[in-house]
Amino acid sequence: MNIRPQRRTRNLWVDMTPLIDVVFLLLIFFMVSTTFDKQQQLKVDLPEASAKAEEQHQQKTIEVVVDGKGRFYVGGRELVTHDVETLKRAFKKISEGKPETPIRVTADRRAPFQSVVEVMDAAAQLGMQRLSFLTQAAAGPE
Repeated sequence: MNIRPQRRTRNLWVDMTPLIDVVFLLLIFFMVSTTFDKQQQLKVDLPEASAKAEEQHQQKTIEVVVDGKGRFYVGGRELVTHDVETLKRAFKKISEGKPETPIRVTADRRAPFQSVVEVMDAAAQLGMQRLSFLTQAAAGPE
């Protein structure tokens, strides 16, 4: 009589396909989320369109208006050229080199988006992070 236990040789293997799928999805998620993090260099303080903004005149504010054709008006005066370098010079002059000076941007609804981006870019290059965009209150049922 043969009492010895029989040894079976089994080929056990783990299916790695679901693990690889999860790793690739995590990789894509982290790549996308870090891209969004790097683009967020300028803090923009957008006001509520339906609420009334409180007026704060504690310090000097730079007023920038972008008209429907993309022309810039800083402090009520039109800039000679409409580019980022001219905006930077105007911001430096009004803020006296203080990057904590707030900038209030009023843009026409038909203004080219590139012009608004140029205002944000000029402020970012000078280290100015306090931007607010003025909107008109939405006309709704009262």
